Amino acid sequence: MAFKVIKPGLLALLQDLGRHGHQSLGLTTGGPMDEMAFRWSNALLDNDTNSAQIEITFGMFSLEAQADTSIAITGADLGATLNDKSISPWRSYAIKKGDVLAFHQPIWGLRAYLAVKGGFLCEPTLGSVATVMREKIGGLTGKGDKLQKGDVLKYQPFSNHQDRAVPRLAIPNYGQTEIPVILGYQYESFSTLERANFFSSDYRVSGNSDRMGYRLEGKVITSDLKGIISEGIAYGAIQVPKDGQPIVLLRDRQTIGGYPKIGCVTRYGGGTLSQQKPGDVIQFTPITVDQAERERHLQMSRLAQWR
Repeated sequence: MAFKVIKPGLLALLQDLGRHGHQSLGLTTGGPMDEMAFRWSNALLDNDTNSAQIEITFGMFSLEAQADTSIAITGADLGATLNDKSISPWRSYAIKKGDVLAFHQPIWGLRAYLAVKGGFLCEPTLGSVATVMREKIGGLTGKGDKLQKGDVLKYQPFSNHQDRAVPRLAIPNYGQTEIPVILGYQYESFSTLERANFFSSDYRVSGNSDRMGYRLEGKVITSDLKGIISEGIAYGAIQVPKDGQPIVLLRDRQTIGGYPKIGCVTRYGGGTLSQQKPGDVIQFTPITVDQAERERHLQMSRLAQWR
């Protein structure tokens, strides 16, 4: 049985935790922009950690159930309704045959995650169903297509539903505007003044941001390096191109690049950043590797203990 897509919205993509081990071939990882929201959605249903979900950006997305099941919604509050009745994110819900689930417009945040009991059934491509539109790989068709009206998303029927909710302490604050940054090895190529400008300035999220990278508008910063030999790009790398406007490279980033990088946002910070809409204002704050590891350990431990 399955969900049938009624309205495809602006951007709804099938995702798992990503396509790993293929960056040497030029293929990026893909995966959920907000990893912790994704992980909690599967946890609410006792799903495998990597079970496929739908990442819904901005909303305007609706589906109809063709069999009983359980769902979980995490991430942004996109004004979701079940049979026209409002429902909240970070909870699980029972679904009956014929139910209509709809996501409207953002109340807070930008991306919501929809999980179904047992995960959406989709044939993986190179070991993953993660949709990367730019590379035309993954997703329902295997060709990187976003979900379209009439698409059928299969799942195993399930009727033994349990109401569950994510603990309040584990729900992130998407109003948080400070994004943690680990300093990179090219940090020294930025003068003391340029570093101070970077960490003391507000940056506005550009409308030209996407899953590949968040482009920012604000104080121009420059590096003493005029250019570097192209090298591998880590998740969260903050590239500074010639125009001096930082770009934070995220899930669908290119695998190599040749611009100086002042640092790298953490996965948790990247998840928070990905919930910011064009026009939102953020700031960067430096942290150590130890601090980043402690935050990651805290988040993953909380999830594991709850499971």
